[in-house]
Amino acid sequence: MKAIMCMFDTLNRHMLPPYGCDWTHAPNFKRLAERSVTFDNYYVGSMPCMPARRDLHTGRYNFLHRSWGPIEPFDNSMPEILKNNGVYTHMVTDHCHYWEDGGATYHQRYNTFEFVRGQEGDNWKGSVNEPNVPPSIGMKYNPLVRQDWVNRGYIKEEKDYPQVQTFQLGMEFIKTNYKEDNWFLQIETFDPHEPFMAPQKYRDLYPHEYDGKHFDWPSYGPVSETKEEIDHVRYEYAALLSMCDAYLGKLLDLMDELNLWEDTMLIVNTDHGFLLGEHDQWAKCVQPFYNEVAHPPLFVWDPRIGKAGERRNSLVQMIDMAPTLLEYFGVEIPKDMQGSPLKEVIDNDKPVREAALFGIHGGHVNCTDGKHVYMRAPESINNEPLYNYTLMPSHMRKLFDIKELATAELAEPFSFTKGIKPLKIKGSWEQIPKQLETMLFDLKEDPHQNDPIDDEEKEEYMINHLVRLMKESDAPEEQYKRLGLYAKVLSM
Repeated sequence: MKAIMCMFDTLNRHMLPPYGCDWTHAPNFKRLAERSVTFDNYYVGSMPCMPARRDLHTGRYNFLHRSWGPIEPFDNSMPEILKNNGVYTHMVTDHCHYWEDGGATYHQRYNTFEFVRGQEGDNWKGSVNEPNVPPSIGMKYNPLVRQDWVNRGYIKEEKDYPQVQTFQLGMEFIKTNYKEDNWFLQIETFDPHEPFMAPQKYRDLYPHEYDGKHFDWPSYGPVSETKEEIDHVRYEYAALLSMCDAYLGKLLDLMDELNLWEDTMLIVNTDHGFLLGEHDQWAKCVQPFYNEVAHPPLFVWDPRIGKAGERRNSLVQMIDMAPTLLEYFGVEIPKDMQGSPLKEVIDNDKPVREAALFGIHGGHVNCTDGKHVYMRAPESINNEPLYNYTLMPSHMRKLFDIKELATAELAEPFSFTKGIKPLKIKGSWEQIPKQLETMLFDLKEDPHQNDPIDDEEKEEYMINHLVRLMKESDAPEEQYKRLGLYAKVLSM
């Protein structure tokens, strides 16, 4: 058996034709839906990029115990487990966070890996001289943006784009190894993550009048731009989405050419979506996590079952990917994994959970049953207490500083740390309090989440799910205190 995971970053469900979008050019996503099972209730777990990848590797939630960071020494890692059980694992990626402090232990879990450089502000090409940055960038100009404009100077033709090279290297692996058995390939591109830069031919798919500032990278936070600028950046995103669609199509062509559908699982997924002005917000890390961010697409082809062109309504998450692949290859699933294999969901839509948690460390703890979304906010305006539990004290692009480490103490082991005591380090949260309000949404009556409801009975129902799932996750005691749920836990 063989398996391919094609993983995009920041892929918006609501902008794909299989999910009802009628204006983007993405025929290969439509083709994919015809060759696979489309999931209608796939939710994120831990946000954003690397926390989601820790969910992918470990099959359990990251966000209750720590913020952005590496794989921990006590973690299970799905590709490493496969590797140790005779399944060859290979990753090709241009996702620049893998070679930063906060993502530096993931790729070593595979047998082999290939990196493509140059996405976003990847510290790739060196330039002492200042790059040619459009004046309209203004206050947004910072070291990350500076490096991005240095990198752009080396991306002239379509063949130079990191996504293109990533897919080409992934397909090279397939062509080399398609006659062999027992391998897992992860093709992972940073696109359509911002900045939304695509070759002109994809931008030409979305003609529109625009004479404003250079704008393909919105700042995270409230929208302050004009409607013209908002529409323009949506078209820029759509152009990059169409580029993703084109290279997905090349992968599907290769699967057709080599008849891989007979013995190769295909998973096409993403870590999260992105707000493109909806709810008057840009991006993904600002609270609350509306469905534009939290409810991304998922497509799976399982050759053992052969179901295609069908949809599934069961509630599934990133934590299900690890057990799904382990079960597929006949490898024992570690007891620490919270996710479930999706074989029976793919076959007959048999549910694997009643409800699901999702969130970011220090933000809302969210819970959904597929019909409602409950966003539980901190009780205190100071959002305390909050701690990171880790043996790898790294942030996204830097190590924990001395001031942070001065707060460290050894905590008691958690159920998943294999008897090891992690460091307990005081955490922080920088978003403004009004963005952290408790809200409950009825998705059937209000699918766009514009009007929170006040229903004590439904809120109590969702709180019970939330607390149960937190307990199953062995959440730290202070998380219940932070959320004002400690008394509730004691009474259960």
